[in-house]
Amino acid sequence: MIGKYFDANGAHFAFTDRWGGVSAVPYEELNLGGAVGDDPEAVRTNRALAAGALGLDPARVVWMNQVHGADVAEVAGPWTDEAVPAVDGLVTAARGLALAVLTADCVPVLLADPVAGIVSAAHAGRPGMIAGVVPAAVEAMIGLGADPARIVARTGPAVCGRCYEVPEEMRAEVAKTEPAAWAETSWGTPAVDVVAGVHAQLERLGVTDRQASEVCTRESGDHYSYRRDRTTGRLAGYVWLTQEET
Repeated sequence: MIGKYFDANGAHFAFTDRWGGVSAVPYEELNLGGAVGDDPEAVRTNRALAAGALGLDPARVVWMNQVHGADVAEVAGPWTDEAVPAVDGLVTAARGLALAVLTADCVPVLLADPVAGIVSAAHAGRPGMIAGVVPAAVEAMIGLGADPARIVARTGPAVCGRCYEVPEEMRAEVAKTEPAAWAETSWGTPAVDVVAGVHAQLERLGVTDRQASEVCTRESGDHYSYRRDRTTGRLAGYVWLTQEET
C-alpha cells in the first residue's frame, strides 16, 4: 500500500503502490484516482485506507484537478468538491494538512521546508515540466517564507528515460527547454527523461536535498503505468507537516 515513506524533521513524504485496496480489474487494487473510470465508492474506500495507513484523516487530504499545467494553489484547509481548482501544484503552511498528487508515469514531486513549515506537492508530466510547474511550486513556497537551501525534495515512481519513447521532434522540443530531459530508450530510440528534467530544475533553484525513486512505473508490476496499460489506476504522493511544531 505505502511503497515508500520518508520523514525529515517533522515533514512527511509518502508514495503508494497499487496493492492493498478494493478496486477491481483493471484498476486493482489501490486506485486513488477519481477520474479514470473506476467505481467512485471504491476510490473513496481506497483513499480512506491509504490515509489510515499514514495516520491521516481522509478529510484533511487535499487533492487537485490536474491538467498538465504550471498553476499552483495555496491552500489553508480542505475545500469542497465543487471548488477543487484545475492546478498541478499545491502549497500550504497548515500543519496536519496533507497535500496529494496523483500519477501513473508522471513525476510526483513532494517538497518541504520543515524550518519554515511550508510544504508543496506538484504533478510534473512532460507538459508540466516544460511549462514550469516545479519552479512555480518552489516560488510559491518562497513566497510563504521557505528557503530553497532548506527544501527537502522527494520524487516518486515515474516512467524512466529508458522507457519513455517519443518522436525525435518532441525530444528536440523538450530539450530546448530542459536539456537534462534528453534521453534514449533501452532499444535505441528517442526518449524523454522527465525525472532528470525535474531534478535539473530543482538543482538550478538551489534545492540540494533531493532523492528520486528508483522505480520505473512502466517496468514495475507493482505500480500503475498509463503508457503500459492505458486504462489503469493512479498512484498518490502525500506530503504533510506534523501537527505540532517540532
